[in-house]
Amino acid sequence: MNNPPITLAITGASGAIYGLRLLECLLGAGVPVYLMVSEAGRLVLKMEHDLSLPARSSDMAATLARRFGAHDGQLTVFGAKAWSAPVASGSGAPRQMVICPCTTGTLGRIAAGTSEALIERAADVVLKERGQLIAVPRETPLSEIHLENMLRLTRMGAVMLPANPAFYHRPTAMNELVDFVVARVLDRLGLDQSLIPPWGQDSLAGE
Repeated sequence: MNNPPITLAITGASGAIYGLRLLECLLGAGVPVYLMVSEAGRLVLKMEHDLSLPARSSDMAATLARRFGAHDGQLTVFGAKAWSAPVASGSGAPRQMVICPCTTGTLGRIAAGTSEALIERAADVVLKERGQLIAVPRETPLSEIHLENMLRLTRMGAVMLPANPAFYHRPTAMNELVDFVVARVLDRLGLDQSLIPPWGQDSLAGE
């Protein structure tokens, strides 16, 4: 695997399916992944998908690697307080990180520079090293606080990519709505994807 690793964080917002599908796509593309799942994220995965992930990082990695057919060593999971993890320092952290889905609480802590757990610290590192941080908020309605935090992070160079699926591709199943959002994330990461064709390159182009 010659691809550089990508950091993926799954937090406790509804829409855990976006994070799972993104993880599946990254692993399927042969990308090494550093994964963090918050405690609330594990709860939402259980509530929304009946997926019970072990609390121990190595066991979680093994469970998800089997589920998605990852190569040996392709997926590494870090706990909330694993401060010696590569993602905690600019000297070892990947240049790209996605928080999918991203709670507004996580957004607020990142915007304020308050690293209560490894997810916020990893995001802080990506920002300070001028890397690529993509957040996929899943919340509605949005308060002024949420919008201000999004604006603040955008001005720092982060990308706000809300989980807002489109309908021009005429989806007929939920997985197609999920894939639309995941495809947009993969596009921003610069990775080839065949989930949703670019605008103008599908059957709608001549209509």
